[in-house]
Amino acid sequence: MTALIEVQDLHYALPTSKHAPPTANPQQEGHLPFLLQQITFSIQEGEYVAIIGANGSGKTTLARHLNGLLLPTRGWVKIAGMDTRHRPNLPAIRSLVGMVFQFPEDQLVAGTVEEDIAFGLENQGLPAAEIRQRVEEALAEMGLCEERKRPPHLLSAGQIQRLALAGILAVRPRCIIFDESSSMLDPHGRRGLQTRLEQLNQAGITIIFITHNMDEAARAKRVMLLHQGRLILDGTPDEVFQPSRHLETYGVDLPPAASLAHLLQPYLARFKNPVLTESDLLTNLPPYFGPVRRFPLPRQTTPPISMPMVEVNSVVYTYLSQTPFARQALRGVSATVERATCCGLAGGTGSGKTTLLQMLNGLNRPQEGRVRVGPYHLDDHSIAIRSVAQMVGIAFQIPDYQLFAQYVGDEIAYGPRQVGKLDNLAERVKQAMQRSGLDFNRYKDRLTFSLSGGEKRRVALAAALAMEPALLLLDEPLSGLDPAARAEMIQRFQSWVAEGMTLVFSSHNMDDHAALANHMVVLKNGYDFLSGKPQEVFERTDLLEATMLEPPLAARVATRLRRLGWNIPPGVITPFALRDCLAKIKENTG
Repeated sequence: MTALIEVQDLHYALPTSKHAPPTANPQQEGHLPFLLQQITFSIQEGEYVAIIGANGSGKTTLARHLNGLLLPTRGWVKIAGMDTRHRPNLPAIRSLVGMVFQFPEDQLVAGTVEEDIAFGLENQGLPAAEIRQRVEEALAEMGLCEERKRPPHLLSAGQIQRLALAGILAVRPRCIIFDESSSMLDPHGRRGLQTRLEQLNQAGITIIFITHNMDEAARAKRVMLLHQGRLILDGTPDEVFQPSRHLETYGVDLPPAASLAHLLQPYLARFKNPVLTESDLLTNLPPYFGPVRRFPLPRQTTPPISMPMVEVNSVVYTYLSQTPFARQALRGVSATVERATCCGLAGGTGSGKTTLLQMLNGLNRPQEGRVRVGPYHLDDHSIAIRSVAQMVGIAFQIPDYQLFAQYVGDEIAYGPRQVGKLDNLAERVKQAMQRSGLDFNRYKDRLTFSLSGGEKRRVALAAALAMEPALLLLDEPLSGLDPAARAEMIQRFQSWVAEGMTLVFSSHNMDDHAALANHMVVLKNGYDFLSGKPQEVFERTDLLEATMLEPPLAARVATRLRRLGWNIPPGVITPFALRDCLAKIKENTG
């Protein structure tokens, strides 16, 4: 039986000029070095495949070959027997293979939700009656009926993701590629997408899912690992996700449950079954039968009193107020951020996190309430944003929105140039790049549009750091990063706080808050719903559930172990803290 997708000896290199022809030797004949090399595989109809790999490993480049958005420099790709190099085949190929981009708003083109769903159908020349029927079905299937007349740019991130999928489903493809499509969704949205993928696959649609979330990859039936443009591993999740594979050398890791199980294994009885998912781990945890000994409660210390870096009091903000599209984003939020600490903003999609972040550097001004950042009262409209920008840096959730210079070095130098910080500018840029993990000589002359998503995120960080801010605002700073890069960036953020910088970040990932935050503010529907130290917040599982969030995996495992009789003290929320507790129990019981 012919495979739905066949890839043979695929090589790809970017041409150095628009009209450079594909060649066998890119370095000598008008092409840059290969981004993909010697890739051969096939995918049968109805498979569910996860593609993993570090940032820059070639995942998106490979995916765009599978529906003809990119054409091979060498080798070939066939979809249902049709060669992508034969351009007359491309319309049929793209109707067979749909793709939901990493940033789904990049593929929305029409003025309203229903028009956007109809766009692809109209390009296929379908009859008007059939188009209307398919649009209605897609709206209902994705829960967008009430949004049908809204402009796509006014939707939340989760709604945009559903709209992009609705447009693909309306075309009725045989295969759908998801390129990091869950990276901007909250845990509830991720679970919903995962359920939807499984339903689509059960209906016979081939699913190809690119992800940095190893838990999502573990739920696929087949996992392909790319490294530096080459296909390194291809097998079932059980075959790929083994500690003996040393996946960290490829910039990826075991699924969180498997990684935690491997960390805790020396202190627990051997697990009866392989562990890949949270369910596997929780059901394998053993009861405790040893002597009961209590840990002493930690001593409470009173922090020194100082003026906070940030004070937000009863802030209200409405987008497009007094229009039919008015949406209230903040409904009386209050929060405080101490100096040289890290504050985490959590909450479901659309809860107001980004709006609040942008309130702290003056991009949004409070319509009611008060905001003070350092010496600046941002509710006073006479305060110049130019002054605020010199002490408050920001890195957007989507770095493309703030990158506009042609070259990386110019992008990072832009802010200092605007405020006259020209002394030792090259050294300032170099230090900012080093602090964000970018090699100066390698990246300073790189074209910004040629960077991977992770590299763009580092450039945006470096541009903010070049201003030497006292307060740094980070909107989903770890989204879209591979596990190795995520761990590295967490260490960098911790070092900046230790040096005296104040950080405020938003994240859907509770492990980020457990690792980074000294204090958390959980938003729900524009209100400050819950706040406190992460250890305190994660104990309130009932309230977290109401915000569509959940404690980190280590905290959930700690709770389960307590119920099984293990003497795990409250406030254990990280894997290493849990390991240390179990090690101490084992030491005390001999």
